[in-house]
Amino acid sequence: MQNGFASPGGMLDLAGIDVGPAREVVANARMVCEAARRAELPVLYLTIGYPPDLSTAGGPDSPNPQKELALCLMRERPELRGKLLTFGTWDFQIVDELAPLQGDTVIVKSRYSGFHGTDLDSVLRNRGIRNLLMLGIASNVCVESTIRDAYFLEYWSVMVADATMPAGSAEIQRATVYNVKTFFGWTTSSEELVTVLDTASTDTTNA
Repeated sequence: MQNGFASPGGMLDLAGIDVGPAREVVANARMVCEAARRAELPVLYLTIGYPPDLSTAGGPDSPNPQKELALCLMRERPELRGKLLTFGTWDFQIVDELAPLQGDTVIVKSRYSGFHGTDLDSVLRNRGIRNLLMLGIASNVCVESTIRDAYFLEYWSVMVADATMPAGSAEIQRATVYNVKTFFGWTTSSEELVTVLDTASTDTTNA
């Protein structure tokens, strides 16, 4: 989760989207990441961003510059150019509470799906990973896009619903949860997942 999506003054906030729920979402995500590390599960981060020259954003024949929120805001508001989801900026950075630790993997993408134009699929397959725990912001955009692509690539995805937040209303979140659990994967809560992970970690330690 990057500042642009989870912090006051970030991209979503500047677009008029309520980021108030993000504090609880970040706390739940941190709890899940800590439990995953205790269970010795790999933690991977997907961040979206662009170089200052926007060379990976897409040209005039791409819909990405016309729809991706940071690109739209920077085009419409000149004072924001080079400040939103741009490499090296505060907006692009992962929030302090979820800062990656040594051994974590960080993958940078330029589209909503974490699989598009990245080596995510190769990284997962090389590690023998087939089951994915998904969390982040925005649930109805990047998270759902990545879960859909994961489904097409034969991965088993579980969305940690209360460790995600939509770009939009609570109704949108309910629709996203419905889509995921009905068509593309499964859903759980951070509390339920942490209980399972800690039980697995204890069982492994006692084995």
